[in-house]
Amino acid sequence: MIESKQNQQIRNIIKLSRQAKERRKQKVFLVEGIRMFREAPKDQIVKVYATQDFYDKNRNLFQGIEYELVSDKVFKDISDTVTPQGVLAVIRQKEWELEKLLQRDQDPFLLILENLQDPGNLGTILRTGEGAGITGIIMSRDTVDIYNPKVIRSTMGSIYRVPFVYVEDLKDVMFKLREHQITSYAAHLKGENVYESDFRKSCAFLIGNEGNGLTDEISSMAEQYIKIPMCGQLESLNAAVAASVLMYETRRQRL
Repeated sequence: MIESKQNQQIRNIIKLSRQAKERRKQKVFLVEGIRMFREAPKDQIVKVYATQDFYDKNRNLFQGIEYELVSDKVFKDISDTVTPQGVLAVIRQKEWELEKLLQRDQDPFLLILENLQDPGNLGTILRTGEGAGITGIIMSRDTVDIYNPKVIRSTMGSIYRVPFVYVEDLKDVMFKLREHQITSYAAHLKGENVYESDFRKSCAFLIGNEGNGLTDEISSMAEQYIKIPMCGQLESLNAAVAASVLMYETRRQRL
């Protein structure tokens, strides 16, 4: 049993939790809690760290998996939650290719995120996206790290199942959308009412930074402008809420 915070493995876990650069370097990320552990694809699990109590109550979950027991005190040091559940896993990152997201057998249903910064927003979008049936998420390189522990928690397991890619230049993506006959939509005050638009064919929705929205350069490359009708004096919704409205309207149309 590991009983010291100075153990090399524990020091590495702390580093992975705090540094996106280190996660990219080692091509792994951390998940915590029984649900995230149980749903993790076995072929992506690198190693699991658990308290004695958690292990004794869930021995069946550890079959065929490399694991290490740690003291309760050490687990609190590596946990990113207020009330640790006693299990943390190192998961191998999965990679998707942009071209494959654009060439899905069914009509692509994509989200394109530009410089989104709030971990909770990204996690919520991923989770809601799975529920709405999106086929993938494309993100600008300056979007918050999807493997940030706060993002991971917000996904509630969708991180394992929703395809996503980061790209260096969204302008190139916009050109490729046209090549693949995927209609791109950007929110705009002069846009068409979202409830009067047709999203049954291949489509991609552009979601911008929480404070500044989409850049003029990217929004101007969209094929169509759309808007969510609003009451009161509001001009826009939270990024994750707006994305959810668009995703579920598309889901409704495609049923």
